[in-house]
Amino acid sequence: MTYSLVGILAICVHVIINIGIFRKNGDSHFPAQRDYCYFLYSVIAYHATDALWGFLHEWRMPGLLYADTALYFVLMALSVLLWTTFVIRYLEREDLLDERSDKFGKALNYAGKGIFVFQILALAVNFVRPVLFFIDAEGEYHAEVTRYVAFALQMLMFLMTAIYTFIVSDAETDTMKRRHFTIGVFGVAMLFAIGIQLSYPLLPMYSIGYLLGGCLLHTFVVEDEKAEYLRALEESLNREAEHQRELGGKKHQAYTDQLTKVKSKHAYMESVEALNRRIMTRKVSEFATVVFDVNGLRHVNDADGHKAGDQCIFTASQTICDVFKHSPIFRIGGDEFSAILEGKDYESRDALMKAFDRMMEENLRKEQVTVSAGLAEYDPDEDETFNAVFERANEKLYERKRFFKEQEARSKK
Repeated sequence: MTYSLVGILAICVHVIINIGIFRKNGDSHFPAQRDYCYFLYSVIAYHATDALWGFLHEWRMPGLLYADTALYFVLMALSVLLWTTFVIRYLEREDLLDERSDKFGKALNYAGKGIFVFQILALAVNFVRPVLFFIDAEGEYHAEVTRYVAFALQMLMFLMTAIYTFIVSDAETDTMKRRHFTIGVFGVAMLFAIGIQLSYPLLPMYSIGYLLGGCLLHTFVVEDEKAEYLRALEESLNREAEHQRELGGKKHQAYTDQLTKVKSKHAYMESVEALNRRIMTRKVSEFATVVFDVNGLRHVNDADGHKAGDQCIFTASQTICDVFKHSPIFRIGGDEFSAILEGKDYESRDALMKAFDRMMEENLRKEQVTVSAGLAEYDPDEDETFNAVFERANEKLYERKRFFKEQEARSKK
């Protein structure tokens, strides 16, 4: 019964510590993970047959014990083959393998397959003549010479994979060297476990070797690879976030007028395109646009310089933003601005325009910056594009500019 408990305990430990690997989208993310999964499956199956073997041997059930022992030898050889495959695949992902190491790895792969075939053939012969083992009438297990040969070959495979791993690890970084050293230690540990199993057939040393070795692999290889993957993922996400911040900064710069800090002409063109699409698909029923033009800017530039002209443009933009608080304001030319009114500003458009015009007339009396403005509303029955609305607003703008020129002319008389 004690013999079987080792196998049952080993199955529980392997399942618990490797649950992340066994999931379909495992969270370990390390090279040759699929090969490692296959190896673990074969090890767990081996533990199951080994645990069952203990019960059948204690219950003295010769027929079932024979069948279980045969499966035991198959899974044992299969696990060695899958271990060899994993080690080779795991090391293949490195660029450090020279031609000699690569040939050595291929030779190991063929050797692992050869041992597996040898085990199957030995079992086939064992049905006719006991060469591996036999179970007597009382249900007692007896080992034969070929069993020792099979175990010796498995010991040789674990030794060679360990040597192969140690050789490759010499040329690697400390992090990779630690992982590869652990894989090599696993091979050496299995070598000693099988050696003890050879001398004491009724001790579950093979299972103990897989149990302890599996814990070593999980701690120093699987978890190490997972940690490195998470670090690389974090670095990648940080780089992506930095890239997005740079793009966001450049986009903000492209969409913002540097002098006035209102939206740029580039942003205006995109907004117009979007509005045209809404007009075409009948997804907009009402909006208005206001066109603005700073009065007398050329005179300010000629008389006081471009710095004063820039200040004039900035002051005008702030005034427009103060009045049309709920609408996007665009600088579409040197001294030209535009606003697209929807929502609250559209509903209050007449009151806003009257307030803006009164403010500009007051500025005119105080000889402060004045801005002409013209508003036009979208007519769903007539307007096929935004430009049609813009042109009507522009006409009203020039009417307003004529008004200011007339007022200036009267003030000079």
